[in-house]
Amino acid sequence: MDQGYLERILTSRVYEVAHETPLQPAAQLSSRLGNRVLFKREDTQPIFSFKLRGAYNKMAQLSQEERACGVICASAGNHAQGVAFAAQHLGIHAVIVMPATTPEIKVSAVRSRGAEVVLIGDSYSDAEAHAFELQRERGLTFVHPYDDPLVIAGQGTIGLELLRQAPERPFRVFVPIGGGGLIAGIAVFLRSLDPRIEVIGVEPDDSDAMFQSLQAGERVRLDQVGIFVDGVAVRQVGAHTFDLTRRYVSKIVRVGTDEVCAAVKDVFEDTRAVMEPAGALAVAGLKRYVAEQGIRGETLIALTCGANVNFDRLRHIAERAEVGEQREAILAVTIPERPGTFKAFCRAIGERSVTEFNYRYAPRTDANIFVGVQLAHADQRGALVCALEKQGYSVTDLTGDELSKVHLRHMVGGRAPEALHERLYSFEFPERPGALLRFLECLHEDWNISLFHYRNHGSAHGRVLAGVQVPDEQMGAFSAFLSTLGYPWRDETANRAYRLFLK
Repeated sequence: MDQGYLERILTSRVYEVAHETPLQPAAQLSSRLGNRVLFKREDTQPIFSFKLRGAYNKMAQLSQEERACGVICASAGNHAQGVAFAAQHLGIHAVIVMPATTPEIKVSAVRSRGAEVVLIGDSYSDAEAHAFELQRERGLTFVHPYDDPLVIAGQGTIGLELLRQAPERPFRVFVPIGGGGLIAGIAVFLRSLDPRIEVIGVEPDDSDAMFQSLQAGERVRLDQVGIFVDGVAVRQVGAHTFDLTRRYVSKIVRVGTDEVCAAVKDVFEDTRAVMEPAGALAVAGLKRYVAEQGIRGETLIALTCGANVNFDRLRHIAERAEVGEQREAILAVTIPERPGTFKAFCRAIGERSVTEFNYRYAPRTDANIFVGVQLAHADQRGALVCALEKQGYSVTDLTGDELSKVHLRHMVGGRAPEALHERLYSFEFPERPGALLRFLECLHEDWNISLFHYRNHGSAHGRVLAGVQVPDEQMGAFSAFLSTLGYPWRDETANRAYRLFLK
């Protein structure tokens, strides 16, 4: 038992600004899953996130000398708002270093609380490095977003509330993991007082630093993290948080983007509140755990930990939610290139609703169509594919193909056989002025861009798909260009959807 952490949690000062959040029944989700599902509504805190707890507990216990010097943190999101809120309440000057890609809505929210905002770099790593420089230069106290015992204890007060609020014990609680401060605080409190309680962590499958660290037996630093669930996009978890998670957390569940989007919809349907992706992460993990373990009749609690979502992102979230619920199949189907075949194909689909149909004429014997079909439940997808194949159609299931969902469904319409030596790459661009120009200026003038697709998703990073014509003998130079570009990239040339519709 970690007596020190229990004392820190019990003596935490979070309730000077935060409030005890409700444990709300999720009636619709409970009915669907056959379990008693409850949401711990941390999105109802004054800054719409749990981050206020840890930031305030740390800052409220600073010495008078430390308060006089001021504090600093690096954050592009909820921790920044937590530090700014706490600083305003305590009368402490706060410097918040944020990436220059941070959406203006978040920057304005921090400035409105009187904090000094410094915008620098394209990533959290850039902001953090500059924050440490400013800390040394100006004698400020660094308020870490997760790897600090007082921050961990502040988040741990959620565990104290759960022990008091839960209708019965034992229960399972699902907690999102970024750097690990939230799950470490909750787990050490609950498991120390009642070892029967299971604390289950949830991470995106493309930002699973804690899972990989536990597998390796030591902290692992990821080379790259996913950008969709940005609230938990951490390359390396904390030393304190890793130790506590290793000792007190039962299991970690990993989920995909579509599952997170579906969970945003689930929370909305039960509460009419709109979560940010990280805010619905625990719900996505809960649903996957139930599906994998087949549990019924149990009490399951998920933290809805943040609702600071950009309005522009809702379009993308809604678009992906149906796939996440497995209520839409995305298929590539080959049909004869002659009049009447679309009508015949719709007859083959039967009573199911077509949600999307993309096609462009080409002078060939057969045509490839990109089609979305609404499903009543997930099991229908396999049956639909089989039914179409029995009627002579060649079908490729693209429901799980990321390139198809992000790019191709918006650009189906024609091939370019004249685009010799075309290579296809996906890139992640910072959403800031000049990023696209920098990419184009780095590109050698002999490498022609033969395909390009970009769509704003309302996040700090944009996703670009580009076709570039590079002869074999120039691939060495092109690989060197990619290594110096500074943007995450992926070779998509072998992607099956690309070869079906655009190659």
